[in-house]
Amino acid sequence: MHFKTAKEDKTNHRYSGVLAHPTSFPSPYGIGDLGQGAYDFIDFLAEAGQHLWQVLPLGPTTVGDSPYQGFSVFAGQPLLISPDLLKRKKLLTEEDLRPLPDFNPDKVDYEQVLTYKTGLFKKAYTHFHHTADKNLLEEYEAFCGSNQYWLEDYCLFMAGKNYHEGLPWYEWEDNLLNPDASSRAKWLEVLEDKVNYYKFIQFIFFSQWYDLKKYANEKGIAIIGDMPIFPSLDSADVWANKKLFCLDPKGYPLEVAGVPPDYFSATGQLWGNPLYNWETHALDGYRWWIERIRYQLDEVDYVRIDHFRGFEAYWAVPYGEETALNGAWKKGPEEELFLAVKKALGGELPIFAEDLGVITPEVERLRDMFEFPGMKVLQFGFDGGGESTFLPHQLDTRNCICYTGTHDNDTSLGWYTNTSEPNRDKVRRYMNTDGSSISWDFIRTCLGTIAKYAIFPVQDLLKLGSEARMNIPGSPMGNWNFRFREGLLNKEMAETLRQMTVLYGRLG
Repeated sequence: MHFKTAKEDKTNHRYSGVLAHPTSFPSPYGIGDLGQGAYDFIDFLAEAGQHLWQVLPLGPTTVGDSPYQGFSVFAGQPLLISPDLLKRKKLLTEEDLRPLPDFNPDKVDYEQVLTYKTGLFKKAYTHFHHTADKNLLEEYEAFCGSNQYWLEDYCLFMAGKNYHEGLPWYEWEDNLLNPDASSRAKWLEVLEDKVNYYKFIQFIFFSQWYDLKKYANEKGIAIIGDMPIFPSLDSADVWANKKLFCLDPKGYPLEVAGVPPDYFSATGQLWGNPLYNWETHALDGYRWWIERIRYQLDEVDYVRIDHFRGFEAYWAVPYGEETALNGAWKKGPEEELFLAVKKALGGELPIFAEDLGVITPEVERLRDMFEFPGMKVLQFGFDGGGESTFLPHQLDTRNCICYTGTHDNDTSLGWYTNTSEPNRDKVRRYMNTDGSSISWDFIRTCLGTIAKYAIFPVQDLLKLGSEARMNIPGSPMGNWNFRFREGLLNKEMAETLRQMTVLYGRLG
């Protein structure tokens, strides 16, 4: 399911929704998951008249727990697996869940959660070996067959990391670093049980995810996924496809990704991801990208591509630099990539372009050529005096997404509290408010714009301050751990949001 793209939809339909990563949902297991908390959230969206749910990347995270740095761009995050749903499948017992650690209901402690859930997954894997559920076994075989093109690479990579005690693949000192067909077959045999364990985990994740997606779609809610433009260096994607990236003979990157100084950082942001060898991608018609976008658009209904401007030109920083200052712009594949994807997939592409930062007319041309909606962030409109293209009266197209803020921004209350008094004064006069419920003032203003899509983080619905911020760009630790408690998204809030949604013509 997806709502029509701008080119397909010539009506004045307007949609709104909430940005909430599943890790933030209420759950007794230390982290939000794909269980009851997720279903309750979807019910809330439906009651509130919303049609969109935006998530962050759903892949398995590496050090730092960022959804934008993962071990795979195809695999799912095991920590999102619901133990309760495993229990329903008879893959866990009530006894298996005990003892339950004393988890913090407001913050995710990833190390504590990883230890606890890994123990559960091993028990579930053992139970799976002895299951008499033929349907479950058939579903598992079908999943492995239909996902062969990425699944074996990922599972062998993860089993290899276990074998090498967590070392990144480019520090492995045997032929698993660059396996030929013969050595790969031998490693698959040696690591067979671990490989099968990781296949099982991915099967469970996607079983739970697709059940949840079906439930959301049946409620009239489309899911917006999030695709990081670059995979992590220490990932199955780079390990298994080295020729597609700019690496030296030992596997180290020649240059890495980042952005120059911007709103978020005076020294830029140094992400450290390897850069693409776009000439190699072009030789096979961008096959890897076609499969990646095809897969994402099966997993979700829309895809927001993070750092869209990198397809026009990307900031390349020499490997080993401590900041992103000494980088240079280099040309990306531009429209050639998206023409190939569009030809392969057919129809219009339900893609949102994250077009924040240093945006040039060339980037805008690429975005508009395919009619990808861009992003307008209200907080940016009020940050500083004078006019801004992010202010509602300056929006020049309805084919965009208006956000109160994103996962990289402070919450609206946090921003308002910490910004300058002239900025606060401008907000109060513009929104005709005394500022006593500023988060909802931002939501109301967002809903009232001409933007076809209006999205606001769940933290703004809950009127939370900076303590609930999801991420501070450039800060490597202490992010991504926000959680909210059960019952906070209640019927009264849903009714208030629904009335506001009706008022601004977004009920559908």
